[in-house]
Amino acid sequence: MGARAQYVVVEDGAWQRYYSHWAANRVVDDLLPGPAAATRCFRANREIDEWLDDVWCEGAALVDHDRRVLLWFADAGSWADHLAARAVLARTWPGWDVRFAHDGMGDLTQHLGLGRDLTRAPGWFETFEPAGFADTEYTEPSSVVSLRLPDGSVRAWGSDWEPIEHLAAGPGLIGHLAASPATPVLTDMPYGGVHVDPRTRTVSFWAVRTAAGIHDWPLPRWEDWALDFRGDDHTRQAGLLPADFPFPRPPLAAALRRLGDGLGTPPPDSGAVLARAAALSGPQGTTPVVTPAALVPHEPADPTPAELAVLRRALDALLAGAETD
Repeated sequence: MGARAQYVVVEDGAWQRYYSHWAANRVVDDLLPGPAAATRCFRANREIDEWLDDVWCEGAALVDHDRRVLLWFADAGSWADHLAARAVLARTWPGWDVRFAHDGMGDLTQHLGLGRDLTRAPGWFETFEPAGFADTEYTEPSSVVSLRLPDGSVRAWGSDWEPIEHLAAGPGLIGHLAASPATPVLTDMPYGGVHVDPRTRTVSFWAVRTAAGIHDWPLPRWEDWALDFRGDDHTRQAGLLPADFPFPRPPLAAALRRLGDGLGTPPPDSGAVLARAAALSGPQGTTPVVTPAALVPHEPADPTPAELAVLRRALDALLAGAETD
């Protein structure tokens, strides 16, 4: 239980790892005030000598002061929430190379020169044989997959699958796509998209969530295909979608306001609730078991008034621009 986060701070040629049992959903909040505030926040947590893996780590950040690089990932509530966070970080981390870690922990360990497989067992990327296509009747699917047909036209479908799952299905998915019925027009932006072009044997990919394994190209069964990795930029696929299946253009103003509303809000002390639960008797006299780390609340170091003022100005400027779009 918990939303585990791992942090890495690199400075003067050395790096340390830190851990919070509860902070995965606060990674963005802790990063927004800038590099100095984020570093203090992460160092206020427990230092550890191990790596979390992609299953247990739900949010992470690597702050490299030597190369002025920030790598981070966390689950975005929506496409707009991710883009709003990226826009603010671009202002509060001036002069830094701010990157979303699409490959999850693999991007962090690769940056340190440790390779991408340090936290992954051999053969960890699971493939499957598609028996159909996970089309959806909803207007807010997880992703959009598009396909260039033999006549040169493009069709697109909403999908309940995460973007990386389409690649795990292999090229055998193409036949199922072509035979799939139309899905409803989108009312909100998906979390990612995949475009498949059999003529050029190219797969174009974007996402605002992690897609562990994406940098291990070619993935199984895609050996003769090229990958056009677009990070979190959806505009390539947007230009390929048919006119009757466009991406919507949700405003960023609401997402920016949510970031502003979260400033100064302390993280919940879930440990106290768990401690009370652990003290109760379980069914038939059994004893509840709670991970000791779960009883330790996330207590980040607070940003200074000057750091918060810089963040407020960045949010205000971005919000003014979003409201005039």
